[in-house]
Amino acid sequence: MGKRGKELGKIKGFSIQFLPYSEIRGESGDERIKKILSIVLGNNILILQGKLKPDEEARLIGDTMAMVGHIKNFKGIELAVISGSGGAESYLSKFKYGLANALTGGDMNAVTIIGPATIVKEIKRNPKKIELLLNK
Repeated sequence: MGKRGKELGKIKGFSIQFLPYSEIRGESGDERIKKILSIVLGNNILILQGKLKPDEEARLIGDTMAMVGHIKNFKGIELAVISGSGGAESYLSKFKYGLANALTGGDMNAVTIIGPATIVKEIKRNPKKIELLLNK
């Protein structure tokens, strides 16, 4: 294993959980926030299909900031939304995505990554990849 194996051994246990948007589609904003927080507080990195509404995202950030200092070892969250290409698309393609998003109630051309700040140091985005940097 060498040096690299020893470095990985320093990262405390966590898991990555995928949450399809269909599981939270019918829930209120408060229920969505509660579900997301329960996953993240369970030492999980959450990959959410789609993205939250702007007011829900603001509420999630506000709620986590209020928890810092009140929940042992909780230092907040790291959050990133990665949207589709955003490149030149045909009108028909944009219409199809818009219709699909309207029917599903969320932006299915996006992914939201949320993780506890004790595990996730930084989330870097660029057009070709996502880098999830973990704390040691």
